[in-house]
Amino acid sequence: MSTYKTAPGVEAALAGYRLPEKLGFGLSTAPVMFSALYANGAWDEGELLPHGPVEIWPGARVLHYAELVFEGMKAYRVGNDTPSLFRPQANYQRLVRSATRLAMPAPSEALFMTALTAITRACTPFIPRVSGQSLYLRPFIFGTEPGYQIRPSLTARFLVIANPAEVYSAGPMRVSIERDDSRASPGGTGTAKTGGNYAASLRATQVASERGYTVALWLDAGTRQLIQELSGMNLFAVIDGTLHTPLLDGSILEGITRDSLLTLARARGLTVVERPMRIDELLEQIRSGVCTEVFACGTAAIVSPIELLGERDGTEYRPRDVDVVAASLREGLLAIQERRVEDPFGWVQPV
Repeated sequence: MSTYKTAPGVEAALAGYRLPEKLGFGLSTAPVMFSALYANGAWDEGELLPHGPVEIWPGARVLHYAELVFEGMKAYRVGNDTPSLFRPQANYQRLVRSATRLAMPAPSEALFMTALTAITRACTPFIPRVSGQSLYLRPFIFGTEPGYQIRPSLTARFLVIANPAEVYSAGPMRVSIERDDSRASPGGTGTAKTGGNYAASLRATQVASERGYTVALWLDAGTRQLIQELSGMNLFAVIDGTLHTPLLDGSILEGITRDSLLTLARARGLTVVERPMRIDELLEQIRSGVCTEVFACGTAAIVSPIELLGERDGTEYRPRDVDVVAASLREGLLAIQERRVEDPFGWVQPV
């Protein structure tokens, strides 16, 4: 771990913070943040700062060309005085892949871990100790150089902000099948965790919400037949007792929760199949009862059950079970994350 500076005002910011009774998800902001600057081909040592506004040039490339990549992860402190991170190296590796895809500089792993450790240690008193609650960490990099040339920014900023948070949950989800818009295609940025991918999902999400659905389900850009993912979550289906999930096809984000669930399910003796999944085949399997359960996963919610999938013409498909296999996997993963059970995979890293 490398050294870093601590700015004036950090101690006062920490001393003046109180954990709110209602956490929500992303509603309460931790009082400090970590910042590092990139210029002349190198990152500086970084600094722990009081949380506050970020000044940026109006012509900065992040504002005009969407030069932004980010991660989402959590620190836990349930039943332990020492907080812990869950698979931070996996988040770092994905951040590097995302930055490489957008031709952006990535911090070293040492700087990344220094930032996470600094903000987690500073916020230890504010990390909730109730099961299901955590300190949500959002590391991100954005291009800061002003100018309109179509080239990568020569300057950048790396920030880590944090939020004491509850598990994001909307209850059993109603999923709208998106057959018109597309979010990503092979060779594009679908495998990168970049703001542009989420911006591309907003219209379908808005339309889904207006129709009474929770979120949109994306299909492949070429045929509109192959299932990709939900906006911000990977999809799973229990088909004839076997756990199925779409094969990573170059346009689906490689979810860390997805990978963790696959590992956990295999360790429990479940048969897991990663394959191209056709939406019409899945709908028929739900209708016939061959597919008994569908759920989604991601950092914010961990695992979210799906109660139905709906078409724009009003046709709806309801799996027989809601939150059965999903609940078991969610509790199993959360117990490891919170160090309530032994971690057989080496995922948990005390801070």
